[in-house]
Amino acid sequence: MQSTTAGTTTAVPANKAHIEPVLLGMGAETWVYISISIFLLLAVFVGKLPHRIVAALDERIAAVRRELAEAKAVRAEAEALLADANAQRAAAETDAKAIVARAHTEAAELVAEAEKAAAQTIERRTVAAEAKITVAERAAEASLRADVARRVTAAATALIAAKTDSAMQAKLTDEAIAGLERRLH
Repeated sequence: MQSTTAGTTTAVPANKAHIEPVLLGMGAETWVYISISIFLLLAVFVGKLPHRIVAALDERIAAVRRELAEAKAVRAEAEALLADANAQRAAAETDAKAIVARAHTEAAELVAEAEKAAAQTIERRTVAAEAKITVAERAAEASLRADVARRVTAAATALIAAKTDSAMQAKLTDEAIAGLERRLH
């Protein structure tokens, strides 16, 4: 087997393993670890990376704390609003119950007043109807009496005219006229 390094060819025995280059007695992998360590040390001491990391973490912690404080404030405000809403709802329910009770009371009062007014109206109309009936009865009675008196007078006149002579008729007429004068004066 042959190996080519920077333009030179060397023969490598077939039974030997691969040999890596070394510098100051250390292999390539060791030099990689050393260079990473040096980079990290430079970043820590020269770039002050830990301070920057700590500052970034502190800023993040402060931001999270601010967000938590805002969340607590929002939650407290929401709880206060919920308590207000519950109090308003309870007050509204109490008011509604009071309004319904007052409406029932007013309705009962209106019904009682309407029943009382209806009873009074019925009583007045009954009294008026009875008065009209009484007046009508009296008028009918007076009309009936007048009719009876007229018929009786007509019958009496016919009987007297048939049974009496003219001297008697004159005497009765004079007595009736005299009776009228006494009644009128």
